[in-house]
Amino acid sequence: MSAIAWIAVGSLAAWGWLLLGQGFFWRTDQRLPPAHARVEPGSWPRVAVVVPARDEAEVLPLSLPSLLSQDYPGEVEIVLVDDGSTDGTGKLAGELAVRYGGVPLTVASPGEPEPGWTGKLWALRHGIALARTRGPEYLLLTDADIAHEPDSLRRLVAAAVGADLDLVSQMARLRVASFWERLVVPAFVYFFAQLYPFRWINRRRPLATAAAGGCVLLRTETAERARVPEVIRQAVIDDVSLARAVRRAGGRIWLGLAERVDSVRPYPRLADLWRMVSRSAYAQLRHNPLVLAGTVAGLAVVYLAPPVALAAGVFGGDAVAGWAGGLAWAVMAGTYLPMLRYYRQPLWLAPTLPFTALLYLLMTVDSAVQHYRGRGAAWKGRTYTRPEAAPDR
Repeated sequence: MSAIAWIAVGSLAAWGWLLLGQGFFWRTDQRLPPAHARVEPGSWPRVAVVVPARDEAEVLPLSLPSLLSQDYPGEVEIVLVDDGSTDGTGKLAGELAVRYGGVPLTVASPGEPEPGWTGKLWALRHGIALARTRGPEYLLLTDADIAHEPDSLRRLVAAAVGADLDLVSQMARLRVASFWERLVVPAFVYFFAQLYPFRWINRRRPLATAAAGGCVLLRTETAERARVPEVIRQAVIDDVSLARAVRRAGGRIWLGLAERVDSVRPYPRLADLWRMVSRSAYAQLRHNPLVLAGTVAGLAVVYLAPPVALAAGVFGGDAVAGWAGGLAWAVMAGTYLPMLRYYRQPLWLAPTLPFTALLYLLMTVDSAVQHYRGRGAAWKGRTYTRPEAAPDR
């Protein structure tokens, strides 16, 4: 057999394993119970909602009113931490609270981060400390660009109390409107689930650990035991780091796809999505060039080789390469269909996954290049030259 045929057969074998042996990552059924199947607690615990916000005036009118209007039977309040905004985020939050009423809102500002802290976690530290003075049993950590349906908090708490979970997290449904969002966003969640299969995370004896930082309900007692957020203060990929800290402290975790929690942040251009991915991609690889090389090689064999091998079969007469590449591509596209359905996107996008994977490969390489140029992970005017992906201490 030719070299491309061997690579195609290897890719097909890899897809056989991913299809059946990687926690059925491609399925999208890990979600909170629907209303008719939900068992609600007899008494509702007190909850504090902590929202770190830096220069979020554009999206806050779309997200904050959804928190102010939460239909939660117990006591709840919101702490919005204005993390050095220059666009009037804090003032706007106060105006929205006056306009919409509902859940009480406190706006606080912690000042610039101390050395060794990333900005979001510095804001969370301040917000959690302020919230704890009110004695909440649970903390809802949610980003400023996340909009919640009125029963979102109610469903999260019911799931946490009913299953005795220390952390319940939902992967917010990201905005999909522009051409590039349609091409890149569903694949982002697909790749995340492939790396951290939700079923593996949600087992009583878990095989993986992760959370989705935009929507995390965390038991306050567990946060204190896990020393959150101090123990993860350098993390750029704060959601995975948070989940690992909770797991090390003996906490139980659940992660699923959201149906009633949405991101309202637009990423209309490829450049916007590129920055979103590349700012933390190399941190996920622990700034290790060998891991980067392995990741690039893996992406090439698993995602890029099948269409190349199929072309070699059709145009070059390499039958083995053709059928192996074609079958691998078909399996790849088939596993992508459930995620496209979840995002309500046309199914003809499934065969474009190799091209999207190439974009992610280039974003990851660019993330490494920026790191070695000393630019590190940059976000909203701050640069972290060598942040931790997920500290183990």
